[in-house]
Amino acid sequence: MLIGLVSALGFLEGLEEYLIIGPAHEPDWLRPYLGPNQRLVSGPQPRFERAKSLLGPARPLARRLRRRAVGVLRGGSGVEVPVSDGFYEGLGCQVVHFPYQDFVVSGLPSVYSPHDLQHLHYPEFFTREILDWRAAFYSTGCRTAHTVAVASSWVRDDIVRHFTIPPEKVQVIPLAPPTAAYPEPSETTMAEAEAVYRLAKPFAFYPAVTWPHKNHQRLLAALALLRDRERLRVRLVCTGYQTEFWPEIRKLIVELRLQDQVQFLGFVPPEHLRALYRLAQFVVVPTLFEAASGPLIEAWQDAAPVACSNVTALPEQAADAALIFDPHSVETVAAAVAEMATNGQLREDLRRRGTRRLADFSWGRSAKAYRAVYRRAAGLALSEEDRWLLAWDWMRERRDDHRSEEPIR
Repeated sequence: MLIGLVSALGFLEGLEEYLIIGPAHEPDWLRPYLGPNQRLVSGPQPRFERAKSLLGPARPLARRLRRRAVGVLRGGSGVEVPVSDGFYEGLGCQVVHFPYQDFVVSGLPSVYSPHDLQHLHYPEFFTREILDWRAAFYSTGCRTAHTVAVASSWVRDDIVRHFTIPPEKVQVIPLAPPTAAYPEPSETTMAEAEAVYRLAKPFAFYPAVTWPHKNHQRLLAALALLRDRERLRVRLVCTGYQTEFWPEIRKLIVELRLQDQVQFLGFVPPEHLRALYRLAQFVVVPTLFEAASGPLIEAWQDAAPVACSNVTALPEQAADAALIFDPHSVETVAAAVAEMATNGQLREDLRRRGTRRLADFSWGRSAKAYRAVYRRAAGLALSEEDRWLLAWDWMRERRDDHRSEEPIR
Protein backbone atom coordinates (compact mmCIF):
# COMPACT_ATOMS: atom_id res chain seq x y z
CA MET A 1 0.00 0.00 0.00
CA LEU A 2 2.76 2.42 0.98
CA ILE A 3 4.79 1.69 -2.16
CA GLY A 4 1.74 2.36 -4.33
CA LEU A 5 0.85 5.60 -2.56
CA VAL A 6 4.41 6.96 -2.46
CA SER A 7 4.95 6.10 -6.14
CA ALA A 8 1.72 7.81 -7.19
CA LEU A 9 2.31 10.93 -5.09
CA GLY A 10 5.73 11.17 -6.71
CA PHE A 11 4.17 11.66 -10.16
CA LEU A 12 1.64 14.33 -9.21
CA GLU A 13 2.17 17.79 -10.63
CA GLY A 14 1.83 20.72 -8.25
CA LEU A 15 3.67 22.75 -5.65
CA GLU A 16 3.53 20.09 -2.93
CA GLU A 17 6.66 18.41 -1.65
CA TYR A 18 6.60 15.19 0.36
CA LEU A 19 9.02 14.19 3.07
CA ILE A 20 9.01 10.41 3.48
CA ILE A 21 10.05 9.32 6.98
CA GLY A 22 11.77 5.95 6.75
CA PRO A 23 12.32 3.72 9.78
CA ALA A 24 15.49 4.57 11.68
CA HIS A 25 16.92 1.05 11.26
CA GLU A 26 16.13 0.80 7.51
CA PRO A 27 15.42 4.26 6.07
CA ASP A 28 16.14 3.53 2.39
CA TRP A 29 13.68 0.79 1.49
CA LEU A 30 11.29 3.22 -0.24
CA ARG A 31 14.01 5.11 -2.10
CA PRO A 32 13.51 3.25 -5.44
CA TYR A 33 9.90 4.46 -5.55
CA LEU A 34 10.47 8.18 -4.88
CA GLY A 35 9.54 10.88 -7.37
CA PRO A 36 11.13 14.29 -8.01
CA ASN A 37 8.86 15.97 -5.44
CA GLN A 38 9.90 13.64 -2.60
CA ARG A 39 12.77 13.34 -0.12
CA LEU A 40 13.56 10.56 2.31
CA VAL A 41 14.69 11.14 5.89
CA SER A 42 15.47 8.74 8.69
CA GLY A 43 12.86 8.50 11.41
CA PRO A 44 13.53 9.22 15.07
CA GLN A 45 15.92 6.77 16.69
CA PRO A 46 14.13 4.84 19.44
CA ARG A 47 15.60 5.81 22.79
CA PHE A 48 17.64 3.19 24.62
CA GLU A 49 17.40 0.92 21.56
CA ARG A 50 21.11 0.11 21.55
CA ALA A 51 21.34 -0.09 25.31
CA LYS A 52 18.46 -2.55 25.74
CA SER A 53 20.37 -5.35 24.04
CA LEU A 54 23.07 -5.00 26.70
CA LEU A 55 20.78 -4.80 29.72
CA GLY A 56 19.56 -8.40 29.83
CA PRO A 57 17.59 -8.98 33.06
CA ALA A 58 17.56 -5.23 33.75
CA ARG A 59 15.30 -4.50 30.75
CA PRO A 60 12.05 -4.19 32.81
CA LEU A 61 13.74 -1.44 34.83
CA ALA A 62 14.90 0.23 31.61
CA ARG A 63 11.32 0.24 30.32
CA ARG A 64 10.14 1.96 33.48
CA LEU A 65 12.88 4.58 33.14
CA ARG A 66 11.91 5.12 29.51
CA ARG A 67 8.30 5.78 30.51
CA ARG A 68 9.51 8.51 32.81
CA ALA A 69 11.79 10.02 30.16
CA VAL A 70 9.44 10.08 27.15
CA GLY A 71 6.29 12.20 26.93
CA VAL A 72 3.21 9.98 26.56
CA LEU A 73 -0.56 9.96 26.61
CA ARG A 74 -2.34 7.07 28.23
CA GLY A 75 -5.21 5.38 26.41
CA GLY A 76 -8.09 3.77 28.24
CA SER A 77 -6.13 0.51 28.60
CA GLY A 78 -3.16 2.16 30.30
CA VAL A 79 -0.96 1.71 27.20
CA GLU A 80 1.18 4.74 26.48
CA VAL A 81 0.60 6.64 23.23
CA PRO A 82 3.74 8.66 22.46
CA VAL A 83 3.82 12.43 22.23
CA SER A 84 6.30 13.99 19.81
CA ASP A 85 9.50 15.29 21.35
CA GLY A 86 9.76 17.87 18.56
CA PHE A 87 10.97 15.59 15.77
CA TYR A 88 7.84 15.91 13.61
CA GLU A 89 7.39 19.60 14.30
CA GLY A 90 11.02 20.22 13.32
CA LEU A 91 10.64 18.78 9.82
CA GLY A 92 9.13 21.98 8.42
CA CYS A 93 6.02 20.18 7.17
CA GLN A 94 2.41 21.34 7.38
CA VAL A 95 0.77 17.93 7.79
CA VAL A 96 1.92 14.49 8.96
CA HIS A 97 0.32 11.24 7.74
CA PHE A 98 0.57 8.03 9.76
CA PRO A 99 -0.25 5.33 7.16
CA TYR A 100 0.15 2.49 9.67
CA GLN A 101 -1.69 1.74 12.90
CA ASP A 102 1.06 3.56 14.82
CA PHE A 103 0.32 7.11 15.90
CA VAL A 104 2.25 9.93 17.58
CA VAL A 105 0.52 12.97 19.03
CA SER A 106 2.21 16.10 17.68
CA GLY A 107 1.62 19.79 17.16
CA LEU A 108 0.98 19.22 13.43
CA PRO A 109 -2.41 18.46 11.86
CA SER A 110 -2.37 14.72 11.26
CA VAL A 111 -3.94 12.11 8.98
CA TYR A 112 -4.33 8.66 10.51
CA SER A 113 -4.93 5.35 8.69
CA PRO A 114 -5.92 2.67 11.24
CA HIS A 115 -6.92 0.24 8.45
CA ASP A 116 -9.74 -1.50 10.35
CA LEU A 117 -11.16 -2.45 13.76
CA GLN A 118 -10.80 -6.20 13.37
CA HIS A 119 -9.75 -6.55 17.03
CA LEU A 120 -13.24 -5.46 18.14
CA HIS A 121 -14.93 -8.07 15.95
CA TYR A 122 -12.53 -10.97 16.49
CA PRO A 123 -10.74 -10.33 19.81
CA GLU A 124 -9.96 -14.07 20.04
CA PHE A 125 -7.40 -13.61 17.26
CA PHE A 126 -5.31 -11.15 19.32
CA THR A 127 -3.24 -11.30 22.48
CA ARG A 128 -4.22 -9.21 25.49
CA GLU A 129 -1.17 -7.03 24.88
CA ILE A 130 -2.16 -6.25 21.28
CA LEU A 131 -5.79 -5.61 22.25
CA ASP A 132 -4.64 -3.08 24.87
CA TRP A 133 -2.25 -1.47 22.39
CA ARG A 134 -4.95 -1.11 19.74
CA ALA A 135 -7.47 0.22 22.24
CA ALA A 136 -5.09 3.02 23.18
CA PHE A 137 -3.62 3.90 19.78
CA TYR A 138 -6.80 3.60 17.72
CA SER A 139 -8.86 5.63 20.14
CA THR A 140 -6.23 8.37 20.45
CA GLY A 141 -5.47 8.46 16.72
CA CYS A 142 -9.08 8.51 15.56
CA ARG A 143 -10.11 11.18 18.05
CA THR A 144 -7.10 13.53 17.79
CA ALA A 145 -6.23 13.31 14.08
CA HIS A 146 -7.60 15.96 11.75
CA THR A 147 -8.68 13.23 9.28
CA VAL A 148 -9.02 9.46 9.56
CA ALA A 149 -8.39 7.92 6.12
CA VAL A 150 -9.66 4.42 5.37
CA ALA A 151 -9.98 2.26 2.26
CA SER A 152 -13.69 1.41 2.34
CA SER A 153 -17.09 2.75 3.32
CA TRP A 154 -17.65 -0.27 5.56
CA VAL A 155 -14.62 0.61 7.69
CA ARG A 156 -15.67 4.27 7.83
CA ASP A 157 -19.08 3.31 9.18
CA ASP A 158 -17.47 0.92 11.67
CA ILE A 159 -15.11 3.63 13.01
CA VAL A 160 -17.88 6.20 13.29
CA ARG A 161 -20.03 3.71 15.18
CA HIS A 162 -17.37 2.58 17.65
CA PHE A 163 -15.64 5.90 18.33
CA THR A 164 -18.69 8.17 17.95
CA ILE A 165 -16.79 10.65 15.81
CA PRO A 166 -18.40 12.78 13.07
CA PRO A 167 -18.74 10.89 9.76
CA GLU A 168 -17.23 13.84 7.87
CA LYS A 169 -13.97 13.31 9.79
CA VAL A 170 -13.46 9.90 8.17
CA GLN A 171 -12.42 10.01 4.52
CA VAL A 172 -12.84 6.98 2.27
CA ILE A 173 -9.96 6.65 -0.21
CA PRO A 174 -9.99 3.27 -1.99
CA LEU A 175 -6.64 1.82 -2.91
CA ALA A 176 -5.43 0.44 -6.22
CA PRO A 177 -3.55 -2.87 -6.67
CA PRO A 178 -0.60 -3.00 -4.24
CA THR A 179 1.40 -4.80 -6.96
CA ALA A 180 0.88 -2.01 -9.51
CA ALA A 181 4.36 -0.61 -8.90
CA TYR A 182 5.95 -3.97 -9.76
CA PRO A 183 6.95 -4.93 -13.32
CA GLU A 184 4.43 -6.79 -15.46
CA PRO A 185 5.46 -10.45 -15.59
CA SER A 186 7.01 -11.60 -18.84
CA GLU A 187 6.66 -15.05 -20.36
CA THR A 188 10.18 -15.76 -19.10
CA THR A 189 9.26 -14.76 -15.54
CA MET A 190 6.14 -16.92 -15.58
CA ALA A 191 8.10 -19.91 -16.89
CA GLU A 192 10.71 -19.31 -14.20
CA ALA A 193 8.07 -19.19 -11.44
CA GLU A 194 6.45 -22.34 -12.78
CA ALA A 195 9.78 -24.14 -12.66
CA VAL A 196 11.05 -22.75 -9.35
CA TYR A 197 7.91 -23.71 -7.43
CA ARG A 198 7.23 -26.90 -9.43
CA LEU A 199 3.68 -25.81 -10.09
CA ALA A 200 1.18 -28.35 -11.35
CA LYS A 201 -1.65 -26.71 -13.26
CA PRO A 202 -4.47 -25.99 -12.97
CA PHE A 203 -4.35 -24.51 -9.46
CA ALA A 204 -6.29 -22.10 -7.28
CA PHE A 205 -4.28 -19.27 -5.70
CA TYR A 206 -4.63 -17.66 -2.27
CA PRO A 207 -2.02 -15.03 -1.32
CA ALA A 208 -2.37 -14.24 2.40
CA VAL A 209 -0.33 -14.09 5.58
CA THR A 210 -1.22 -17.05 7.79
CA TRP A 211 -3.23 -15.09 10.34
CA PRO A 212 -6.29 -16.91 11.76
CA HIS A 213 -8.77 -14.51 10.14
CA LYS A 214 -7.46 -15.41 6.70
CA ASN A 215 -9.44 -18.64 7.15
CA HIS A 216 -7.00 -21.09 5.57
CA GLN A 217 -8.43 -23.89 7.70
CA ARG A 218 -11.94 -23.83 6.23
CA LEU A 219 -10.47 -23.60 2.75
CA LEU A 220 -8.38 -26.71 3.40
CA ALA A 221 -11.41 -28.51 4.84
CA ALA A 222 -13.35 -27.56 1.70
CA LEU A 223 -10.66 -29.11 -0.52
CA ALA A 224 -10.80 -32.33 1.49
CA LEU A 225 -14.60 -32.36 1.25
CA LEU A 226 -14.50 -32.00 -2.53
CA ARG A 227 -11.93 -34.76 -2.86
CA ASP A 228 -13.78 -37.23 -0.63
CA ARG A 229 -17.39 -36.50 -1.57
CA GLU A 230 -17.21 -35.19 -5.15
CA ARG A 231 -14.00 -36.89 -6.31
CA LEU A 232 -12.83 -33.43 -7.34
CA ARG A 233 -9.16 -32.71 -6.62
CA VAL A 234 -8.42 -28.99 -6.67
CA ARG A 235 -4.80 -27.95 -6.27
CA LEU A 236 -4.11 -24.90 -4.09
CA VAL A 237 -1.06 -22.64 -4.02
CA CYS A 238 -0.69 -20.20 -1.11
CA THR A 239 1.85 -17.44 -0.56
CA GLY A 240 2.51 -15.00 2.25
CA TYR A 241 4.51 -14.64 5.44
CA GLN A 242 4.07 -17.62 7.76
CA THR A 243 3.14 -16.46 11.25
CA GLU A 244 3.09 -18.30 14.56
CA PHE A 245 -0.27 -19.76 13.44
CA TRP A 246 1.38 -21.58 10.53
CA PRO A 247 2.09 -24.81 12.50
CA GLU A 248 -1.66 -25.23 13.06
CA ILE A 249 -2.28 -24.95 9.32
CA ARG A 250 0.56 -27.34 8.50
CA LYS A 251 -0.81 -29.86 11.00
CA LEU A 252 -4.25 -29.68 9.38
CA ILE A 253 -2.78 -30.29 5.91
CA VAL A 254 -1.30 -33.54 7.20
CA GLU A 255 -4.48 -34.54 9.06
CA LEU A 256 -6.58 -34.01 5.93
CA ARG A 257 -4.00 -35.77 3.71
CA LEU A 258 -3.67 -32.77 1.43
CA GLN A 259 0.11 -32.76 1.06
CA ASP A 260 -0.11 -33.65 -2.64
CA GLN A 261 -2.71 -30.93 -3.36
CA VAL A 262 -1.52 -27.92 -1.38
CA GLN A 263 1.66 -25.83 -1.59
CA PHE A 264 2.57 -23.04 0.84
CA LEU A 265 5.39 -21.08 -0.76
CA GLY A 266 5.91 -18.48 1.96
CA PHE A 267 6.99 -14.98 0.96
CA VAL A 268 7.78 -14.74 -2.77
CA PRO A 269 9.50 -11.99 -4.80
CA PRO A 270 7.20 -9.36 -6.38
CA GLU A 271 7.79 -10.55 -9.93
CA HIS A 272 6.86 -14.11 -8.95
CA LEU A 273 3.76 -12.93 -7.11
CA ARG A 274 2.37 -11.31 -10.25
CA ALA A 275 3.35 -14.38 -12.27
CA LEU A 276 1.39 -16.62 -9.90
CA TYR A 277 -1.74 -14.52 -10.49
CA ARG A 278 -1.28 -14.95 -14.23
CA LEU A 279 -0.68 -18.71 -13.96
CA ALA A 280 -3.58 -19.45 -11.60
CA GLN A 281 -6.84 -20.90 -12.88
CA PHE A 282 -8.59 -18.67 -10.34
CA VAL A 283 -8.00 -16.78 -7.10
CA VAL A 284 -9.94 -17.61 -3.93
CA VAL A 285 -10.15 -15.21 -0.96
CA PRO A 286 -12.01 -16.91 1.95
CA THR A 287 -11.00 -14.33 4.57
CA LEU A 288 -13.24 -13.61 7.57
CA PHE A 289 -12.39 -9.90 7.78
CA GLU A 290 -10.93 -7.29 5.42
CA ALA A 291 -10.87 -3.50 5.36
CA ALA A 292 -10.45 -3.96 1.59
CA SER A 293 -8.76 -6.85 -0.14
CA GLY A 294 -5.43 -6.34 -1.87
CA PRO A 295 -5.54 -9.79 -3.54
CA LEU A 296 -8.94 -8.98 -5.03
CA ILE A 297 -7.69 -6.04 -7.08
CA GLU A 298 -4.30 -7.64 -7.65
CA ALA A 299 -6.11 -10.57 -9.29
CA TRP A 300 -8.08 -8.22 -11.55
CA GLN A 301 -4.86 -6.48 -12.55
CA ASP A 302 -3.43 -9.77 -13.80
CA ALA A 303 -6.68 -11.03 -15.36
CA ALA A 304 -7.42 -13.77 -12.82
CA PRO A 305 -11.06 -14.58 -12.02
CA VAL A 306 -11.92 -14.33 -8.31
CA ALA A 307 -14.18 -15.93 -5.71
CA CYS A 308 -14.28 -14.11 -2.37
CA SER A 309 -16.04 -13.86 0.98
CA ASN A 310 -19.27 -11.93 1.50
CA VAL A 311 -18.01 -10.22 4.67
CA THR A 312 -17.16 -6.64 5.72
CA ALA A 313 -16.01 -4.47 2.78
CA LEU A 314 -15.62 -7.25 0.21
CA PRO A 315 -19.10 -7.13 -1.40
CA GLU A 316 -18.86 -3.37 -2.02
CA GLN A 317 -15.33 -3.76 -3.36
CA ALA A 318 -16.09 -6.74 -5.58
CA ALA A 319 -19.40 -5.39 -6.89
CA ASP A 320 -20.34 -7.85 -9.65
CA ALA A 321 -16.75 -8.91 -10.41
CA ALA A 322 -16.37 -11.91 -8.09
CA LEU A 323 -18.23 -15.05 -7.07
CA ILE A 324 -19.34 -14.30 -3.51
CA PHE A 325 -19.66 -16.97 -0.79
CA ASP A 326 -20.09 -17.36 2.97
CA PRO A 327 -16.62 -18.02 4.46
CA HIS A 328 -18.00 -19.39 7.74
CA SER A 329 -19.35 -22.58 6.11
CA VAL A 330 -17.06 -25.27 4.74
CA GLU A 331 -19.93 -26.39 2.50
CA THR A 332 -20.32 -22.97 0.84
CA VAL A 333 -16.56 -22.54 0.48
CA ALA A 334 -16.42 -25.95 -1.19
CA ALA A 335 -19.32 -25.10 -3.50
CA ALA A 336 -17.62 -21.88 -4.62
CA VAL A 337 -14.28 -23.62 -5.23
CA ALA A 338 -16.00 -26.38 -7.21
CA GLU A 339 -17.90 -23.87 -9.34
CA MET A 340 -14.73 -21.93 -10.12
CA ALA A 341 -12.76 -25.08 -10.90
CA THR A 342 -15.33 -26.62 -13.24
CA ASN A 343 -17.16 -23.71 -14.89
CA GLY A 344 -14.96 -22.20 -17.58
CA GLN A 345 -17.67 -19.86 -18.81
CA LEU A 346 -18.04 -18.39 -15.30
CA ARG A 347 -14.29 -17.83 -15.08
CA GLU A 348 -14.24 -15.97 -18.39
CA ASP A 349 -17.21 -13.85 -17.36
CA LEU A 350 -15.56 -12.96 -14.04
CA ARG A 351 -12.31 -12.20 -15.84
CA ARG A 352 -14.10 -9.62 -18.02
CA ARG A 353 -15.99 -8.18 -15.07
CA GLY A 354 -12.77 -7.92 -13.06
CA THR A 355 -11.06 -5.96 -15.81
CA ARG A 356 -14.01 -3.58 -15.93
CA ARG A 357 -14.17 -3.18 -12.14
CA LEU A 358 -10.42 -2.52 -11.98
CA ALA A 359 -11.01 0.67 -13.98
CA ASP A 360 -12.79 2.05 -10.88
CA PHE A 361 -9.51 1.98 -8.91
CA SER A 362 -6.37 3.95 -9.67
CA TRP A 363 -3.28 4.94 -7.69
CA GLY A 364 -3.31 8.25 -9.53
CA ARG A 365 -6.80 9.01 -8.27
CA SER A 366 -6.04 7.70 -4.77
CA ALA A 367 -2.93 9.91 -4.59
CA LYS A 368 -4.93 12.96 -5.67
CA ALA A 369 -7.53 12.21 -3.01
CA TYR A 370 -4.81 11.95 -0.35
CA ARG A 371 -3.32 15.21 -1.61
CA ALA A 372 -6.74 16.84 -1.20
CA VAL A 373 -6.88 15.50 2.38
CA TYR A 374 -3.42 16.92 3.08
CA ARG A 375 -4.40 20.30 1.64
CA ARG A 376 -7.57 20.40 3.69
CA ALA A 377 -5.73 19.46 6.91
CA ALA A 378 -3.16 22.19 6.24
CA GLY A 379 -5.91 24.77 5.72
CA LEU A 380 -5.00 25.34 2.07
CA ALA A 381 -7.46 26.20 -0.70
CA LEU A 382 -9.01 23.21 -2.45
CA SER A 383 -9.40 22.92 -6.20
CA GLU A 384 -12.64 21.88 -7.86
CA GLU A 385 -11.11 18.44 -8.41
CA ASP A 386 -10.14 18.20 -4.72
CA ARG A 387 -13.69 18.91 -3.61
CA TRP A 388 -15.06 16.46 -6.17
CA LEU A 389 -12.78 13.66 -4.95
CA LEU A 390 -13.51 14.27 -1.27
CA ALA A 391 -17.27 14.26 -1.88
CA TRP A 392 -17.32 11.04 -3.94
CA ASP A 393 -17.40 7.62 -2.31
CA TRP A 394 -16.12 5.74 -5.34
CA MET A 395 -15.94 2.43 -3.50
CA ARG A 396 -19.75 2.31 -3.62
CA GLU A 397 -20.69 4.90 -6.24
CA ARG A 398 -19.50 3.85 -9.67
CA ARG A 399 -19.25 6.55 -12.33
CA ASP A 400 -18.16 6.67 -15.93
CA ASP A 401 -16.21 9.89 -15.35
CA HIS A 402 -12.61 8.91 -14.54
CA ARG A 403 -11.09 12.34 -15.03
CA SER A 404 -8.90 11.92 -11.91
CA GLU A 405 -7.49 8.59 -13.00
CA GLU A 406 -3.77 8.69 -13.78
CA PRO A 407 -2.04 5.31 -13.65
CA ILE A 408 1.49 4.98 -12.31
CA ARG A 409 3.99 5.32 -15.12
